[in-house]
Amino acid sequence: MAYVNRFVPTDDLVSHLQPVVTGILDESLKSKYAGFLAVNAVTVYELAIKDIFKEFSNKKNSVFGFFIEKYFAQINGRIVLKDLKGQHIKSFGDKYLDKFEKKLKAREKVILRTLRKDVRSCYSNLIICRHKYVHAGTPTLSFNEVVENYDIGKEVIHSLHEAMQR
Repeated sequence: MAYVNRFVPTDDLVSHLQPVVTGILDESLKSKYAGFLAVNAVTVYELAIKDIFKEFSNKKNSVFGFFIEKYFAQINGRIVLKDLKGQHIKSFGDKYLDKFEKKLKAREKVILRTLRKDVRSCYSNLIICRHKYVHAGTPTLSFNEVVENYDIGKEVIHSLHEAMQR
C-alpha cells in the first residue's frame, strides 16, 4: 500500500468531525474528541512509517523486505523523531539519515515561512498528546490543535519517504 493512502481514513475522520466538534459546547467532550483523533492520527503515522520502510527494503531484496516487515511489526509507538532517526533510519545508513535531515529541513523552511509553525514540534506535540490521552485520559492539545499538528506533522512522513529513495 502506498504510504499516503494511510492518511485517507484519518483525513476523512477529520472532515466528518470538524463540523460536529465545532458545535459542541461541552469542553470535556471536545477534549475527548481531541484525544480520539490524536490516537487515530499517530496510528496513521506509524502505519505510514512501516509502509515506507517495507517498500524501501522490498525494492532492495525480498528477504530483506521480509526481515524488515517482521522487525517493524514491533515498533509500536516508537516513532518520536529521536527513535525514528536514531533507531530506524540510521539502521539503513548515515546516507539516508542525512537525506532525511536535508528533506525535513527544506520542508520546515517552507512551513515556517508560510504557516509560522515548526514541523518537528507539531509532529512531537501530536505524539505527546496521544500518549497523554491513552495513559492519563487527558490530551494536551485542543481538537483544532490536533488537526493542525496532524496536517503539519505529515511533513515528517513525507520527508522520510523522499529520503528512503535510492
